[in-house]
Amino acid sequence: MTATTEFQGKWALVTGASAGIGVALACELARRGAKLILTARRRERLESLAAEFATQGVETRIVVADLNDPAAPQQIYDAVQDLAVDILINNAGLGQYGAFQSSDPEQEVSMVRVNCEAVVRLSRLFVPRMVERRRGWVLVVASTASFQPVPYLTTYAATKVFDRFFALGLAEEVAQYGINVTALCPGTTESEFFEVARAGAFRTRKLQSADEVARLAIAALVRGQRTIVPKWSGRFTAFLVRFLPVGLITHFVEKGARPNKQGAREQGS
Repeated sequence: MTATTEFQGKWALVTGASAGIGVALACELARRGAKLILTARRRERLESLAAEFATQGVETRIVVADLNDPAAPQQIYDAVQDLAVDILINNAGLGQYGAFQSSDPEQEVSMVRVNCEAVVRLSRLFVPRMVERRRGWVLVVASTASFQPVPYLTTYAATKVFDRFFALGLAEEVAQYGINVTALCPGTTESEFFEVARAGAFRTRKLQSADEVARLAIAALVRGQRTIVPKWSGRFTAFLVRFLPVGLITHFVEKGARPNKQGAREQGS
């Protein structure tokens, strides 16, 4: 892997790096010459991925951590504080599909911890050093779900609104220090999300590949684009909802996403 870009020889930290978009983002960064810090819960996957990168000449370090633990961001920071981390990829995320009143309450709270709290904690740890160096790149993975309420993914969509607005606000603050911040808003993408979140009702036949999402996301990050919606249908939806009443959108989303009776029983079991 060779590349001559802004990322050549710089350390990039990727959370949720063991699957899906996280793996694809790590591969794209490596293709552009970055060195990688991969963090996730599953040690075996991280070790396998690190070994694969090693065969390609990519310097890699792994940090096993569960971002559902509020102490994990500091644990990650402490493990790599000897490195100048110039690229922070806040990719790790959780989802859960189903009626809120019968969902797993711990998973609902975990979504807030991982999708929101961990993003803030990690950014607060790594961004000050970027400011000192007057360079840096931060990618926050939000979602097309951040553009409107999504019944039966209620908490997930709300956390992604937080992610998108957090990225936009931070981007304006740190631009004066030469730091780019981008909110990535993927739509339906090839990943484990649908299985883990049991969100098959939202799975479409035309899934965008994680590799394409990663390529477009990193290109947007390099050029300082504040928001990137990599799928055309997502861009269209994000544009359309600006002109339609939120209540109308939510009404039709609820009808299309409503769990069937079997799904409702499973959520309550």
